[in-house]
Amino acid sequence: MKRTLLLLWLILVPGITFAAPQGWAPLLEPAQLSELLAGEQGIRVLHLTGNYDEGHIPGAVSAPYGQFRGPQENAGQLPALPALTRIVQELGITADSPVVLVHGGSGSVDMGASTRVYWTLKSLGVETLAILNGGFAAWQAVGLPVSAEPVSVSASDFQPQWSDMYRVTTEQMEGLVDGGDAQIIDARPQPYFVGEQASAARAGTLPGASNLSFESLFDGNRMKSGDEMGTLLDAVVVPNAALTVTFCNTGHLGSIDWFAISELGGYENTRLYAESMAEWAMDPDRPMINEPANN
Repeated sequence: MKRTLLLLWLILVPGITFAAPQGWAPLLEPAQLSELLAGEQGIRVLHLTGNYDEGHIPGAVSAPYGQFRGPQENAGQLPALPALTRIVQELGITADSPVVLVHGGSGSVDMGASTRVYWTLKSLGVETLAILNGGFAAWQAVGLPVSAEPVSVSASDFQPQWSDMYRVTTEQMEGLVDGGDAQIIDARPQPYFVGEQASAARAGTLPGASNLSFESLFDGNRMKSGDEMGTLLDAVVVPNAALTVTFCNTGHLGSIDWFAISELGGYENTRLYAESMAEWAMDPDRPMINEPANN
C-alpha cells in the first residue's frame, strides 16, 4: 500500500501547455535558432555560462548559472521559490515566454547548465523551452552574429508555482529504493557508478540503479538527436516503467539524462533527483551499492 500511494502521489496530471513558435523544438541547432530569432518577437535567450561580456547572441540576457543552484555543500539543492521567482521576474520571463537556454559550449559537461535550468524553468511553469545544441561555441563556429553589448529587459510580474511533476526528493527516493518501484538511472561516468571514483561523501551508487553515462549522449560537444538518440535510449530505458528517475552527484549531469529521456525521447513520468549523491551519501544509513568496502 505504501508503494502504491507513493507512486500515485508522484504521477501527476500534466498542466496547460502554450503554443510554441513554428519550428520550435527542445533542442535547436544554431541555424534553427537564427531563423526563429529573425521571425519571432519575444523570444528570450538566456546566456548561462561563459563570458557574457566578451560576446553573446545578439539580444541574449545574462543569466549566470550559479543563481539557479544551491549552496556550496550541495549545489543540487533548489533555491527557495521566492529566490527563483525574483530571478525569472528580473529576466522578464512569463509562463508563456519562449525561452532558449545557451551555455558556453566548452564541452558536454557544460550542457548540464542548460538542461538543469530547463528542468528548473519547466518545473516553475514555463512551457516553451529550448536548448541551443553545442551552446554559444556552436553559434560562433558557423559564423552567426555576435554582440558584446549588454542587454537589459523589463521585469515581469510572473508568479510561478513550483510543480514536483519532474522532481523526486530525497525522502521519496528512499521510498523508491526501498520498494524497487522505479527505474533509477545514474548519469555519471562509469568509474563513479562502479565506485572507483567519488566526489560525494561516499563512493558507489543507489541500489537498483543502472548506468547511462551522460557522455554517451554526445558526439563531441553536441548532443545526439533524432533517430540516433532514439536508438540509444530505446536500448537502455524501459519504456513501460511506472517512473524513471535520473541522478548524478549534484543534479547537473542527471539533468542531461533527464532532458534526453523526457524531452527528446518522450518517455513519460521521468523525474530528476536534484540533490543526488551529494545529499544521499551524507547519511551513512542510506543504502548504497558498489561501495569500495563492499567490492
